[in-house]
Parts: sequence; C-alpha cells; structure tokens
Amino acid sequence: MGNFIDKTFTVIADILLKILPASKQEKQAFSYYRAGMAAQSRGRYAEALENYYEALQVEEDPYDRSYTLYNIGLIYGNNGKYSQALEFYHQALALNSNLPQALNNIGVIYHSQALRAQTYNDDEYFELSKELFDKAAEYWRQALKLAPDNYPGARNWLKVTGRLEEIN
Repeated sequence: MGNFIDKTFTVIADILLKILPASKQEKQAFSYYRAGMAAQSRGRYAEALENYYEALQVEEDPYDRSYTLYNIGLIYGNNGKYSQALEFYHQALALNSNLPQALNNIGVIYHSQALRAQTYNDDEYFELSKELFDKAAEYWRQALKLAPDNYPGARNWLKVTGRLEEIN
C-alpha cells in the first residue's frame, strides 16, 4: 500500500510541477523537497538531508521552508541527534507557529531526556528531570492547543501528572 501511495504522490507531484504557475526556482525547491521526502520514506536519511538542504538553498517561502526544516528535525530525532532535532524544530516554528507536530516532537524529546535523567540516582539529575518534564508539558500543551484531538498520549500524561488544566 505504501508503494502505491508513494507512486501516486510522485505522479501527482509531477503533474503539479508541470501545470502550476510557479517560477523555475519554486519548482526546483519543490523537486528537492519531493526527492527528500522519497528518500526519507525509504530510510535513506543522508540522501534525504542532502535534498532538504538543497531545497533550503532555493526555497524562499517561509511556510514551505518550515516543513523542510521540520523534516530535517525528524531525521535528526530519529537518529538520536536530539540537540540538532530541537534546533531544526525551533527554526521551523519560527517560520510557522502552526506546526503542532513540531511542538509534540519537542515534548517527546524533553520527556525522553527526563526519563533518562531519572535513571541516575542523584539529586542533581532528579532536579534536571523535573525541569525536563516541565518543558515537555509546556510543549505538549502548546501542541494540544493547536490540535486538541491529536496526541492522546501527551494529553493523558498531562492529565495524570496534573498539568492538563493549564491548556484551556
């Protein structure tokens, strides 16, 4: 099924590139973005990053750039490079504040780091874990404000930890 969807997307994207009134630069940026998405879906992250970085060189539209930056963040996050992922998610949000998926992913990273900090039997790490849980909550609340029906795991965690009431 995934292959069918990929092929359908490629055909539609090719048609759109031909018929839409877009500049050569816009078409080139979209071409790189599309190639990046295709490589990313196949797990070829280095190739995807190369295409996304090329897209950023020619893409001028802030909205489109935000999705490219978000996808770069996804790749870094999936490869355990959380600092880089956070950097790209924040860049994406600076261009497009309506990206609940980026806010959610930032929350996931902070939550994961908080859980890791808890594994150390040390007061300093315990305090750090509390700070990281608070950051996770902050980003999940923002994500849920934008997409109230999404992220049930985050909503449940906020409810269980007494942090849900701050959403409204």
